[in-house]
Amino acid sequence: MNQFLLRSLTPSVLGILVRRGADFAAAEDAVQDALVEAVRVWPADQPRDPKGWLVTVAWRRFLDATRADAARRRRENLVDEEPAPGLAPAVDDTLQLYFLCAHPSLTPSSAVALTLRAVGGLTTRQIAQAYLVPEATMAQGVPPARRAWGSISRAKRTVSGVRFDQPGDVATVLRVLYLVFNEGYSGDVDLAAEAIRLTRQLATAIDHPEVAGLLALMLLHHARRAARTTPDGSLVPLAEQDRGRWDTESITEGVEILQAALARDRLGEFQAQAAIAALHADAPTAAETDWVQIVEWYDELARLTDSPVVRLNRAVAVGEADGPRAGLAALLALDDSSPSSRLRSSRGYPIPRHAAVAAYLHERDGDLATAARLYAEAAEKAPNLAERDHLTRQAARLNARRGR
Repeated sequence: MNQFLLRSLTPSVLGILVRRGADFAAAEDAVQDALVEAVRVWPADQPRDPKGWLVTVAWRRFLDATRADAARRRRENLVDEEPAPGLAPAVDDTLQLYFLCAHPSLTPSSAVALTLRAVGGLTTRQIAQAYLVPEATMAQGVPPARRAWGSISRAKRTVSGVRFDQPGDVATVLRVLYLVFNEGYSGDVDLAAEAIRLTRQLATAIDHPEVAGLLALMLLHHARRAARTTPDGSLVPLAEQDRGRWDTESITEGVEILQAALARDRLGEFQAQAAIAALHADAPTAAETDWVQIVEWYDELARLTDSPVVRLNRAVAVGEADGPRAGLAALLALDDSSPSSRLRSSRGYPIPRHAAVAAYLHERDGDLATAARLYAEAAEKAPNLAERDHLTRQAARLNARRGR
């Protein structure tokens, strides 16, 4: 069974049902039923036109559900006759679905959760790991998967009956694309290339510097993908990556797109992030990185977002530009009295990230005992196996040095 094929066809099939008159929630349910049937039938007899097969089965499931529901009899005018079978139209509805999922009536977290589920093809567990739930909800002790499923269910109810051509919110669409890219970039689900494709499509349709900034950011990050892991899957830190394995064509394209966006003098967070990525890509070696300029861009990014993660990354840059003591001082400023205290208690990975940053700066300052302890603490709370293994190895390496 080709799971990638099913995932890639899902948005188009969903879009076709919605354009035919099905509301989003009912269409999504029907498509899920069709996917289950495909998993059962296709291994023995895969159809010549997989997309058309899914459309036909999903539409029939929608008709059955509609006719069985007395409360939805008003839709009978839409479903009296089933369209004639044949090849499915070669129309990509994925981008339109992103905008539908970014409907103004949805909260940003619900819009992201719905899109990752319906369009991105992520599981509920993967959505829960994308730290979509506000801090207050995180504190209630509800399992992450259940919180994510609740966000999806509420979002589907909200967009039920919404017309397919309702406008969405560009900022939310960009946020969704960014999260899909990051999930694909982690290696759990390979959606990074799809996120880039959709962002290119969005950049063609919408003349907006932040859309261009996001596309540049994706290209610059994706250019380093081949160097990010060893053959056994171990993470390779940026400073240790083989820069000869970076994709220079993607870097060149990303830098050109970013320069054109910055020239419009409408700076946004994705453009600032892309500028930081471009400075890393421009350095022939890690030692030649322009950390002073990177700190300046982090200052701009912090002004735009006031994100605790941004301020955490800024502390790393300060440590590189002005020495580990300066970095530790910047990290110390992120205490419980500041707005950035959220990074110690919210949204999954910032907790181990804070400990890992502190460990790195303490190691550079010569305090190996503290660094080893913090690496071990970060490893215990790492969100995935690759990151946990990397942090565990760092702790073991320092403990071995101390023993010698």
